Amino acid sequence: MTNRRNFIKQSGAVALGSLAMGPSALEFLGKKQYDLGVQLYTLMAVIDQDTQGTLKKLADIGYKNIESAFSRQGGFYGKKPKEFASTLEGMGMKWRAHHVLGAPFKLPPGTKMPTDEKGEPIKIPPMKNLKENMQELVDSVAEGGVEYLVCANIPTNTPEEVAEAVQILTKSGEACKKAGLQLVYHNHDWEFKTIGDSTPYEVFLSQIPADLMKMELDLAWTIKAGVDPVTLFKKHPGRFPLWHVKDIDKDMLTLKPVGDGSIDFPRIFKNAKKAGLKYPFIEHDNPKDAFDSLGRSMAYLKKNILK
Repeated sequence: MTNRRNFIKQSGAVALGSLAMGPSALEFLGKKQYDLGVQLYTLMAVIDQDTQGTLKKLADIGYKNIESAFSRQGGFYGKKPKEFASTLEGMGMKWRAHHVLGAPFKLPPGTKMPTDEKGEPIKIPPMKNLKENMQELVDSVAEGGVEYLVCANIPTNTPEEVAEAVQILTKSGEACKKAGLQLVYHNHDWEFKTIGDSTPYEVFLSQIPADLMKMELDLAWTIKAGVDPVTLFKKHPGRFPLWHVKDIDKDMLTLKPVGDGSIDFPRIFKNAKKAGLKYPFIEHDNPKDAFDSLGRSMAYLKKNILK
């Protein structure tokens, strides 16, 4: 009886102690779970060769949420919106977000393009963009039941381009809102470079209403730019429902599987509630072995973050 009483007392103390820590601490301890997702750009080298098999492998690893990207097959990896959504659901996954271009875009000099298994650059057909094909893109994504339409990038090299980007993104945000979608902007490192009197990133956050556009923070590119994600979360709480969970070496050049690089993910995830995080998507640009990287990344997060 004494042992039983002690056990009850100890159990109650643990419960009260957990409550005293507050909601954010409880969430970090695992009470708030995030189903891990993957950005399909990670699999650009293989997914168009065997879409069904690639998606099945992701489901087998344990991924639950999908963020789609560009496909050489056209459409959504050769499928219509409802067909692609149905394919994912049949494998136990959900289509949450899709990447599109903001405007015709020239990559900065030295940018590495995705390569196939032979190391050859992948030729991507001309892609539609929000400047020229906004309503068509919004309608197709809405048809698939997706929650977020993500602007993957948009030209921001001059003050004029930044001003035009604000107009395009604001108009796109309004169209998304009418269609039941949320527009989101995905960053690289260059949006944090000063253009004129400010950075494009701060211009977007200050000039585009939060209900029209939120942000998908790419953790690796943000840190490469010398910006602290947690500082952004505190300055703009609730504005970051999507993250690209990506790691980078100390050299700020070499991308790594999550946990193999230099990023302090526990500190960042402790601030997930303040950020407004809903879906974390693991991404690794041009990995040597995408499935190995995605498996190791998931294992790290489950052991160290989502335990």
